[in-house]
Amino acid sequence: MSFGKFILGLVIAATASLPAAAAPQSAIALHGSPLFADGFTAFPYVNPSAPKGGKLTLGVPGSYESVNPLIVQGTPVSGISDFVIEPLMARSRDEPFTLYGLLADTIDVADDRKSVTFTINPLARFSDHQPVTQDDVIKSFELLKEEGRPNHRTYFAKVTKAEKIGERGVRFTFQDATDRELPLILGLMPVFAARTMTPEQFETGGMKPLLGSGPYTVSNIDAGRSISYRRDPEYWGKDLPVNRGRYNFDEIRFDYFRDASVMFEAFKSGNIDLRLEEDPGRWAGGYDIPAVHDGRLIKTEFDIGLPAGMTALVFNTRRPVFSDPRVRRALMTLFDFEWTNRTLYNGLFKRTESYFERSYLASTGHPADARERALLAPFAEAVRPEILEGTYRFPVSDGSGQNRANQKAAFALLTEAGLVLKDGRLIDPKTGRQLAFEILANSNAQEALLLSYARSLAPLGISARVRVVDSAQYQQRLSSFDYDMIQNTWPSSLSPGNEQLFRWSAKTVDSKGSFNFAGVKDPAADAMIESMLAAESEPDFVSSVRALDRVLLSGDYVVPLFYTPRQWVAYWARLKHPDKTPLFGYAVDTWWTENK
Repeated sequence: MSFGKFILGLVIAATASLPAAAAPQSAIALHGSPLFADGFTAFPYVNPSAPKGGKLTLGVPGSYESVNPLIVQGTPVSGISDFVIEPLMARSRDEPFTLYGLLADTIDVADDRKSVTFTINPLARFSDHQPVTQDDVIKSFELLKEEGRPNHRTYFAKVTKAEKIGERGVRFTFQDATDRELPLILGLMPVFAARTMTPEQFETGGMKPLLGSGPYTVSNIDAGRSISYRRDPEYWGKDLPVNRGRYNFDEIRFDYFRDASVMFEAFKSGNIDLRLEEDPGRWAGGYDIPAVHDGRLIKTEFDIGLPAGMTALVFNTRRPVFSDPRVRRALMTLFDFEWTNRTLYNGLFKRTESYFERSYLASTGHPADARERALLAPFAEAVRPEILEGTYRFPVSDGSGQNRANQKAAFALLTEAGLVLKDGRLIDPKTGRQLAFEILANSNAQEALLLSYARSLAPLGISARVRVVDSAQYQQRLSSFDYDMIQNTWPSSLSPGNEQLFRWSAKTVDSKGSFNFAGVKDPAADAMIESMLAAESEPDFVSSVRALDRVLLSGDYVVPLFYTPRQWVAYWARLKHPDKTPLFGYAVDTWWTENK
């Protein structure tokens, strides 16, 4: 045997002993396998035969300043990300985190998980009929990484290289393999025709729409008041399995209202077609009108399998008034949920007790398992014992409105923090300053709750002032963390991941436009998020999320409020929806109209 043949034989033998490299896939799940196999024709929560046509008008509170939702500058308009701009892959609404082919028809995660390659669908076209190219994907990535919102900048900072592979491939290389969610996050990256604007134009925003590849194009802009989208009859992806039965309306319009009551009246008069109701009082008594009684307007409730997330009054811990956790805990204790729910909300809300409420990811009621305890061991002071054991419950009142027992407990905490009650004012004896703060709001609908909470603090000599500002000023102050307290909702999914960095990481505590509204800067929170992103199995993932939940609950960053057990939706009867509701709840892009 020649030396060359000997070496060739060694190479063949060595290659045969290696595991076969995974082939590019048309779908990917964060944990487990995709629910729908290759060749599926449509998602089970759509009507594939839904007729096309008609118009849908939706109401939005406030106003808008920009039609580019991918940047911090200006309050963004609704609908661009849903109907105009498409990601590389489409998310299934019936699975925790699974993606299927869209602009990219395949995804290929390297065996060492240090890179991911997407292959662009050769049929993909922008609305100007130009093909979606490798350059479009890479330039979209670069603009989002450098000029985009902090969430994209945070995620994409982990990518060290974006390059063309072959004729249709784009490969993203990572700093390391610790973030198992990152390939899917890149799969959800919005792609637009970056060739049509300079980085300066992208960053500025304004009223020039991004050129996208989605099923709709912008047909009319009335700056700050409304925006309309027209369905593209030549939409390239209309026959893809992920799109079949969706995007059925010829026109979708968003009308903006500065007053919530005016918007509700517009709905009752038929000028708005569908409404997601979030006010229990209105849901209980506001729909007692002829159109409901005679069936022209329908009230219904949809099941939703997603976590409710955290709705809360948020302490800005960057402010000295909230720097002491004992003060924050006292202010939490003074919130009378039972009285508030009964008096303001007809008893229809449930109390939020976890950042992942209404799901198996919540730590509430569960003692920490061995994996959680190992993760938390280096941070012995980060979690209170009762939260570690799952026995902690938020203070409960008798619902009478007196709340005396909780007032006593709160006063003990405030005294422990060094504050004293003098002449009816709770003060810091060193400075003589009263414990006082401002609650910032952007809607009159919030006032009843916020004023009620402020009144509950007054008996202990605490001054809380509610200030309502317009949506533009509110967004500006939110982005620069210029507030003492706000009301906020952090929604959640069954696959929390990189967005948690955007909310709780020390790296985002000073990042303008981040959602780290509470100013969380805790090594334990950072470590739990890192563990969550690196989890290879479902049990490890759940333990990591619950451990993060315990850290956040122990930090006393918010006054948890409430959540709705189901989705409350009212709509005019000419609208129709599929029989099956997906895990994520109702989806208006699967609806249609009978009267065109």
